[in-house]
Amino acid sequence: MNVVDSSAWLEYFSAGPNADFFAGAITQTDELVVPSVTLYEVFKKVLQELDEDRALQTVAAMQQGTVVDLDGRVALLAARLSVEKALPMADSVILATAGVHGATLWTQDADFQGLPNVEYRPKHHGR
Repeated sequence: MNVVDSSAWLEYFSAGPNADFFAGAITQTDELVVPSVTLYEVFKKVLQELDEDRALQTVAAMQQGTVVDLDGRVALLAARLSVEKALPMADSVILATAGVHGATLWTQDADFQGLPNVEYRPKHHGR
């Protein structure tokens, strides 16, 4: 199973330098778990930078995976991870969702670097 962080989704959809690194996890939709918070983050960013039609198309593609809502179990684990790893709320929810589903987390967010079950690729700056 795979969970793709918002930063990786945005990289993939913008055809950035790391897009190919994330493509395998994103295109294997039968193995893809999509935390609802990533829908929020990606939709918001695309809406701000492009337009609503493009934002809706983007989240429609994301919804080809299995979208999972924030439930009590994930919320409590996320809170614990947030405290232990000093992670922001959305990051801790994404990490907790990956943990509950036994998934690998794919990201270019440095907050996750070095954590177990994380496939991290540093973001290229200056684009």
